[in-house]
Amino acid sequence: MRFTVSEARDLAARVMAGLGHDVADSALIADHLIDCELRGLGYGGLARAISIAERLARTGDHRRAIRTLHETPVSARLDGGDQLGYLVAHRATQIAIDKAEATGIAVVGASDTWYTGMLSYYAEMAAARGLVSVIASNASPWVAPHGATEGRFGTNPICFGFPSADEPVIWDIGTSAIIHAEVTLAGRLGRQLPVDVAFDAEGRPTRDPAAALAGAFAAWGGAKGSGLGIVVQLLGIMAGSKPIPPELAGFGFVIIAMRPDLMGSADEFRANVSAYAEAVRGARPVEGGAPVRMPFDRSRADRQRRRDLDAIEIPDEICRQLDAIVARQPASETS
Repeated sequence: MRFTVSEARDLAARVMAGLGHDVADSALIADHLIDCELRGLGYGGLARAISIAERLARTGDHRRAIRTLHETPVSARLDGGDQLGYLVAHRATQIAIDKAEATGIAVVGASDTWYTGMLSYYAEMAAARGLVSVIASNASPWVAPHGATEGRFGTNPICFGFPSADEPVIWDIGTSAIIHAEVTLAGRLGRQLPVDVAFDAEGRPTRDPAAALAGAFAAWGGAKGSGLGIVVQLLGIMAGSKPIPPELAGFGFVIIAMRPDLMGSADEFRANVSAYAEAVRGARPVEGGAPVRMPFDRSRADRQRRRDLDAIEIPDEICRQLDAIVARQPASETS
């Protein structure tokens, strides 16, 4: 089904309001979900709203206010209050930005949260204020370390963001061979997984989404990617998560934000980032290959293309499930 961007955003906000979020929080979550759709990452878009509803139905609503547990001029640690990571990470990022602008550098951690979404969303916030950022978020043990078939760390994204004289340079990756949301969406749509990305509960390779969710995903990049996933898990522990968080709960999020002028001219740094990005794009491609891209170039182009078209395509099955969620809510909650 095709939606305009505003129609898709309104649907996401109505679903979030029906799940008990106020108008401001519903709009913030919807903005994150629709940014995923605009960038072609549908597994993290409106389909994620269904997963949010399912998680709340499974656990009940135990949300508390986000609060600060510890704070210094250059740091803070937040208790996420079992709130969605979109809200908790946004709050942590804003605190990190404010502190880094005042002191030059800041590190902020948050715990007791879940579904932090695209870390690049927060890196763009920091880059828009001229800050370099390093961001990581751990998760439930869905991913097997290299050489294993049982989960011991999460899909564990890590992200780096750099302001430039034009568009920021952002690199945001998950450290698993396939993302949890991709597996969940494949299951909803009756699709098989790619080969060699998941194991079933007995440790056998599987392409079945349900079997993979009961088993474990493979690590991205062999031993190197597995090691990076372990590092992210440890950073989340520093933010206050348990070593192995429970299912869809208790994630740890960390953001470090830095002013480039800590080491020299901020203007010169931004100009050099832009110059380097153009040098990378200008590298000779392999024979018959496409022009070389910088990280985030594809996402940025896809987002602009869908904005220009004012169109987002959502699978019919996802629309059906979203409509069912909205229909279950009292009219006063979805108006």
